[in-house]
Amino acid sequence: MGSPQDFIIRTEDVKVEDVLDLFVPIQRDRELVDKLKSTSPIVIEGSRGTGKSLLLRVCEQEQLAEFAQSKVLPIYVSFSRSSLINTGDPQQFLHWMLSSLCSRILRAISQVGLSASPTEAIKTLSGGAVERPGAKTRLEIIAEQFEISYKKQGVNVDTANVPTVEKFKDAIEDICRALNLNRFNVLFDEAAHIFRPEQQRQFFTLFRDLRSPYMTCNAAVYPGVTVYGDTFETTHDAQILSLNRDVTSSEYVGQMREIVFKQADSKLQEIITRQGDLFSALAYAVSGNPRLLLKTIALAGVIRSTEIGTVIKEFFRDAIWSEHSGLGERYPGHKSIIDWGRTFVERFVIPNTIDRNQAWSREQRSERTCFFWIHRDAPEAVYEGLRLLMYTGIVTRLDSGIVATRGEIGTRYAVNIGCVASPTSNPIAFITDIRNGLSVKRFTEYGANFQTFSDVAAAVGDKIEADVSNILADLLNQPIDVLDLSEHQKSALASIRIETLGQALNSTEADFMKADYIGPKRSRRIMNVATAAVIEYLSG
Repeated sequence: MGSPQDFIIRTEDVKVEDVLDLFVPIQRDRELVDKLKSTSPIVIEGSRGTGKSLLLRVCEQEQLAEFAQSKVLPIYVSFSRSSLINTGDPQQFLHWMLSSLCSRILRAISQVGLSASPTEAIKTLSGGAVERPGAKTRLEIIAEQFEISYKKQGVNVDTANVPTVEKFKDAIEDICRALNLNRFNVLFDEAAHIFRPEQQRQFFTLFRDLRSPYMTCNAAVYPGVTVYGDTFETTHDAQILSLNRDVTSSEYVGQMREIVFKQADSKLQEIITRQGDLFSALAYAVSGNPRLLLKTIALAGVIRSTEIGTVIKEFFRDAIWSEHSGLGERYPGHKSIIDWGRTFVERFVIPNTIDRNQAWSREQRSERTCFFWIHRDAPEAVYEGLRLLMYTGIVTRLDSGIVATRGEIGTRYAVNIGCVASPTSNPIAFITDIRNGLSVKRFTEYGANFQTFSDVAAAVGDKIEADVSNILADLLNQPIDVLDLSEHQKSALASIRIETLGQALNSTEADFMKADYIGPKRSRRIMNVATAAVIEYLSG
């Protein structure tokens, strides 16, 4: 436990053996972990920072602890580096996925102490016989070649040793029988690059095709921006579950406080307990997002009204919107729809929500809202703009088929409470006023012909699929200032002349050790943090 500056805000920065120490078994989170352990395929949808990766890691660690009894071996596979793949192979993502999955399975078998003698099944997952003990398999090498393909555009990777899906499944069955395993439980994290729908379609086709009595597949994806493809049926091939924390629950603040207490030292815990109203305001401002809560507490530095009010005003008025608008700069094909979504929420949804709450307050009514409703016949471009807002967590989709005024049907959303509060003169007082009266039954409404809907439909036209390979070089030339790193971490990179994303990605541990007062342990940590931040930025 430590001070806010020591908070770990990404699961990637946590040692796997420490994951269970950070897990807060909120009812919804506990339910999702238990479902991930089942034989039914699960896809968890959640915005950035809601804790999807943590839940997958918790499932992995709990199943490893239960392995002797269950004989179910968890396989955690991160696809975060998929944004770096840039070859001339039209099936590059499929080949990389299979190579990565084979390598992870062999490693997991070895880590639990099972024998991986060179049977035909093991050779299938290796890509052929391993030349010597401890050497990389051919499929490990193939996966790595794909991951560094961004360095030279159009490079070709020899995929002759990558098995077909059927050969892979046969090998999995043979391994389960030979090692007395009930099944493998695969946990795909960062399932595919959100701005490369062809990756997502290939992923979900493979996800569906891998299902067998000997393998269950689960995945964590972003809401709204995930393309499941024509061959994947969300009602039959997997259960799609949302990772949202209910801000209207009476237990909400206590749950968010426990998440912070997992990393806070005793002094900070005492301050949070004493300044309960201020902490509650910040907890509601983040609308159930643990990463944003830890980040804003660190930005505030201390739990005092001045600092908390400033953080709410500045972070939710500027920083969170800059991140969203930055997507348009990185992926120009989506810029018009990204900009429209921001304009719609800032010019209409937020002011209308503030006015509605203030009117109810003057009338001494108890109802409050952060919810809004969109008519089902609104242009598809409107829903597309809202889906991109869901990715950054500014908007959350709650449910569809909701009846509004005059019996009209539509979809209900929530807008981030911090974004609603930030334009007000006293955001803490505003949040304190609305938090006890929030009701999903109260929402602002936007009909099918709302004044700005025709603008986005005309501006966007056909849906655009971004070709990330054409802009990857430009992204890697971006300065490190665009990364979600602390000022200390950015200063450490600058001190050793790491100025761009490409330089950060290609630097070694020895390069990081050149920074002042950076030893082997800290250099490795900064390198890992910087690499994770670059990958996250490239992934959208």
